[in-house]
Amino acid sequence: MNSCHNKLKVKNITKYYQDILVIDDISIDLNQNEFVSILGPSGSGKSTLFNIIAGLIKPDKGKVIIEGRDYTKVTGRVSYMYQKDLLLPWKKIIDNVALPYYIKGKDKKEARELVKDYFDIFGLKGFEYKYPFQLSGGMRQRAALMRTYMFSKDIILLDEPFGGLDAITKSKMQYWLLGVLEKLKASVLFITHDIEEAIFLSDRIYILSDRPAKVKEKVYIDLPKPRNKDITTSDEFNNIKRHILSIL
Repeated sequence: MNSCHNKLKVKNITKYYQDILVIDDISIDLNQNEFVSILGPSGSGKSTLFNIIAGLIKPDKGKVIIEGRDYTKVTGRVSYMYQKDLLLPWKKIIDNVALPYYIKGKDKKEARELVKDYFDIFGLKGFEYKYPFQLSGGMRQRAALMRTYMFSKDIILLDEPFGGLDAITKSKMQYWLLGVLEKLKASVLFITHDIEEAIFLSDRIYILSDRPAKVKEKVYIDLPKPRNKDITTSDEFNNIKRHILSIL
């Protein structure tokens, strides 16, 4: 399914806060159209790593290479979505998702035109002119993901985007996300501390240690795609889960 064209390389990243080592020599790869999860305990430095990849924080050592070019401490190349949807409550959904185009200097008419065809793909058709408070938590996360995609369509960083949702909505959103990605062909780095979520969504998982974060193991998820919820009760799925639990 994945071509081996490398999109992103995180090379030997080390980060200190004052004199505390937070990230210890982490290297991660992301290939085209691949879904890679970073799984680790809370507070292990996963979000710090994402901030470094997004160019918001400078590492003490190491590089962020995107398609062969050095993007260390350069913002604006990848898109980044946090757990909270961060939609602007006073703007309609169409203007929330068009925000990346407004930032790039497009006028309202042109920006709305550029996003309108994606409402169907993201399951938001009919909600274009609603306000965020009129949408459920799951629908707001869809809108937030659509806005994130509009910022950079090829590399998307997702930091526990479903962490604030109830279990049933979360499960639906995971299934929905895989369906959307089939159509969009984006490469995704995904932070979670939910083992089942990581297995269900990913092609590969990097397992991080407690702080200072190191890569403990890289696990390949060789489960058939497209995936459905039945897979989560299969022997193969549970064997992977047992293996990951033994590492953590």
